[in-house]
Amino acid sequence: MTTEAGGPTVLVVEDEAPMRRLLRASLAAHGYQVLEAETGGAAVIAASTQNPAVVLLDLGLPDVDGVDLTRELRGWSRVPILVLSARGREQDKVDALDAGADDYVTKPFGMNELLARVRVLLRHAAERSGGDAEPIYRSGELVVDLARREVTRAGVLVHLTPTEHRLLALLVRHAGRVVTHRQILEDVWGPAYRRRTHYVRVHMAELRKKIETEPARPRFISTELGVGYRMREGDGPDGA
Repeated sequence: MTTEAGGPTVLVVEDEAPMRRLLRASLAAHGYQVLEAETGGAAVIAASTQNPAVVLLDLGLPDVDGVDLTRELRGWSRVPILVLSARGREQDKVDALDAGADDYVTKPFGMNELLARVRVLLRHAAERSGGDAEPIYRSGELVVDLARREVTRAGVLVHLTPTEHRLLALLVRHAGRVVTHRQILEDVWGPAYRRRTHYVRVHMAELRKKIETEPARPRFISTELGVGYRMREGDGPDGA
């Protein structure tokens, strides 16, 4: 089912009719076109033939686990995937994100938060399609120029180690989205280090000392307990 709106197309993969109705009404009211699928099989067909701009995916589907469906979609598509699930365990979030989901919202959720997450995913997808140029991240007094490998806070140059810079660059490129411990370890240190989560904690503490005014109350890098970290969304059109 598709609405008459002319905005980006959102594929809602959800087997519960009341939740589909709620999402359909809210998304349509904000200008989105809405496709619906009740099963994983229908979702694969819709995603491959209708080219949605973003997928909202419930994990508890009748024919396939949502984590497996995420992995299948990610095997051939870069479409942003936002998981919606009543599963609140940290491991469920980690599994979905490691499988390729871009973000995770636990039911029940606020519709304003959901719409904000959708906008973030669409913005990042547009940036990816716009070319390979590295963005300049700005948030308050923090500026990260990935191309020049420069970080400043309130106009003062911040000196980072190579590892700290790789860590910060990864978070900046995914600003507004959760990056799991495993994703960080594989990207910054390599696949052989995926179980050494203490590496992330130690280097994150040092990075926060350098970029945060109050490291114990971070403004830029928030902790997703048991899952990973989320970089604050950048300000303005140049935000990453």
